[in-house]
Amino acid sequence: MGNICSITVSCDAIFSRCLDCTATRAAYVSELQANIDALRTERQRLIEARNDVLRKVAAAEQQRMRRLNKVQGWLSRVEAVEADADKLIRDSPQEIEKLCLGGYCSKNFKSSYNFGKQVAKTLSDVATSLGEGAFEVVADRVLASVAVEKPTDPTGVGLESTLQKVWRCIVEDPAVIIGIYGMGGVGKTTLLTHINNKFLEGPNTFDCVIWVVVSKDLRVENIQEVIAKQMGFFDDSWRAKSVEEKALEIFNSLSEKKFVLLLDDVWERVDLTKVGVPLPRPKNMASKVVFTTRSEEVCGFMEAHRKFKMLCLSDNDSWDLFQQKVGKEILNSHPDILELAQTVARECGGLPLALITIGRAMACKKTPEEWRYAIQLLSSSASQFPEDYCISKENLIDCWIGEGFLNESDRFGEQNQGYFILGILLHACLLEEGGDGEVKMHDVIRDMSLWIACDLKEKENFLVYAGVGLTKAPDVREWENVRRLSLMQNEIANLTEIPTCPHLLTLFLDNNESLKIPNDFFQYMHSLKVLNLSRIKLKSFPLGISKKLEELKMDYKGLVQATRQPCVFHGLRTVHIENVEMIPAEIGKSIKDEIEI
Repeated sequence: MGNICSITVSCDAIFSRCLDCTATRAAYVSELQANIDALRTERQRLIEARNDVLRKVAAAEQQRMRRLNKVQGWLSRVEAVEADADKLIRDSPQEIEKLCLGGYCSKNFKSSYNFGKQVAKTLSDVATSLGEGAFEVVADRVLASVAVEKPTDPTGVGLESTLQKVWRCIVEDPAVIIGIYGMGGVGKTTLLTHINNKFLEGPNTFDCVIWVVVSKDLRVENIQEVIAKQMGFFDDSWRAKSVEEKALEIFNSLSEKKFVLLLDDVWERVDLTKVGVPLPRPKNMASKVVFTTRSEEVCGFMEAHRKFKMLCLSDNDSWDLFQQKVGKEILNSHPDILELAQTVARECGGLPLALITIGRAMACKKTPEEWRYAIQLLSSSASQFPEDYCISKENLIDCWIGEGFLNESDRFGEQNQGYFILGILLHACLLEEGGDGEVKMHDVIRDMSLWIACDLKEKENFLVYAGVGLTKAPDVREWENVRRLSLMQNEIANLTEIPTCPHLLTLFLDNNESLKIPNDFFQYMHSLKVLNLSRIKLKSFPLGISKKLEELKMDYKGLVQATRQPCVFHGLRTVHIENVEMIPAEIGKSIKDEIEI
C-alpha cells in the first residue's frame, strides 16, 4: 500500500489574507472621492513649492550661479507627477459616476479599482515630492568663465610691446600690485581691456578675473558691489550687509582663489583691505592687482611693486592708427587729402584718444577744404607758450604768484607751494620734464586745456598766438574781454592800436625783438597783474602801467628806460631782469624805493 501524506492548512489564515486583500481593493473604490479631493489640494501645494524653488533658481542664475543637480532632478520629477495628477483629476468625474451604494461599490468594480489605485499612488508621489522640495540651497557659485570679454579695438596699434611686458609681469613676475600710468587719452584703459581679454585666449592658472571701474568719485561700497556681482553673491541679503560684512565675504571668497583684480581709472589710493581684497601674503602670492591711473604718485600710494608708463605713439604708429580710423576710401578720394591727413595726424601729438576721435570725425570728409579747416582748428588751439616750448619752472611759478593763484603769506612760502604743485602736475603727466629747471606741456594736453579754459561759450577768456609767426598784432576788438593774452615769440614790429582790456590779467609780449609799444598802450588795462616784456629792444618805457601790476619781466635795457619814469615800480612784488649780471646801485635804489615787497 502506498504512503498517505496529509497537509493541514489553517483556514483562518487564508480567510484573513483574503479579507485584507478585499478590504484594500474595496478602499481604492470607497475612498476614491476623498482621494481625488486630497489630490487636488496636494497638487496645488506642490505647484506652489515648485514655483518657490524656480524663483530662487532664477535669482541665483542671474548671479551666474549654477542650479544643483538634485534641484534639477526634483523639478523633473515634479513635472512628471504634476502631469499624472492633472490627468487623473480630469478623468475623475467619469469614474465617480460609476460609484453606487453611497460610494462603497461600483457599477464597474474593476475599472474603479484600477483608477482608485492610480489616484492613491499619485497622491503618495505628491506627498513624497513635497517632502523632498524643502531646499536650503538651490545653486552653487560658479563663474561661467575666467573673465568676461570686453569689446575693444582688435588692432591695439602701438600697444603690443607694453601689453607683452605687463602680461609677462602678471604670469611670470612675483610682483603682485602692478600700476599702469600715463596722461589721459594715452591708451591705459585700452591696454587693460586687452589684458582682460587675453585671459580668454588660452589656458591659464587663474580662477577669475574681476574688472572694476573706480573713477574719481571713489566709494568702497561701489567697488564691493561690482566684485560681488562678478563673483556671484550679490542679492538682497548682500545689500543689507554693512561695509565690513561685505568685506569679510569678499575676503573669504577671494582667499580661496587665484584671482586678478583689474582696477581702471584710479585717482587716489584704494584701500584694498577695506574693500575685502586679500593683501599679498605667501598663501595668495599668485593673485594680482593691476590698475591704471594718470598719476605716478598714485602708483606710490597703491604700493605698486611694478610700474609701467604709457607713452604717446611714435609717428609711424600714429599714422597707422589714424589711417585705420579715417579709412582708405577717404584718404584716396582726393590727391591733396593724403598729405593733409598726415598733417592732422601730426597735430594729434601721438595721443591715441585724439587720433581715434579726430580720425573718426574726419572719416566722412572728402574735400581738401574740410581737412584744411580741421588743421586750422587744431593749430589755433595753442597754449600761452608755443609748441614744444620749455617753460622755466621759476617763471611759471612767478606767473602764478602774480595772478594770485598761490595763497601763502610770503614769497618764500609761495615759491615752495608752486614747486609742490609743479611736482603734482608732473606726476600726473599733465606736464613733462623739459631742460634743466624747465617743464613743457604735451601739445594735445595744452590744446585741450585751452579749450576748457575758453569755456566754449566765452572763447575770449584766452587769446593765444604764441610762436605762430605774426608780423602784426590781431585786431584789438578781439582783446576786449580776454583775461590772458599771449603774443610771445612772433615778429610783431608795432602795436599801433590802443586796446580796451579791462579784464586782462596776464600779457606776454616777449620775444618780439623789434616791437615798438606806444606810450598810452597800457592805459585801459586796469587789471593787469603779470607783464612780460623781455627780449624786446625798448627805446622808451611806455606809460600808464596798471597800478595792480605785481610781476614784471624785462631786459636790462628796458629797465634803464623804466627807471626814468616816475612810479613805474610802485606796488610791484617782483621785477625779473634778464641779460645783466649786476644792477647798478643807483638803478637798484630807484627800484627798491618803489617796490612794496
